[in-house]
Amino acid sequence: MDNNNNNKNQLQIELPQEVSNGEYVNFAIITHSSSEFIVDLARVLPGIPKATVKSRVILAPEHAKRLLGALQENIVRYERNFGTIKIPNQEGRTIAPFPTSKGEA
Repeated sequence: MDNNNNNKNQLQIELPQEVSNGEYVNFAIITHSSSEFIVDLARVLPGIPKATVKSRVILAPEHAKRLLGALQENIVRYERNFGTIKIPNQEGRTIAPFPTSKGEA
């Protein structure tokens, strides 16, 4: 196959400077409707009762499932290289980085 043809079929991804440093988040709130999943990524800090949402991602259900698969695959690779990821005191379905009381969104 022609090398020029291969380059035409490759997706080019641009990473703008203002996005390239990323945002530290340690809390996610996930909601959904029949047509989309909404993932709010927030930063929770100890002693501060208010979390700040740093990013909101809206996905079609098919893309949410693809993301889940990609995360699972990468966690398997990570644990193969670095050992099991341990989540201390995992209770119920809510996983917060610090002790929190029930809050409101």
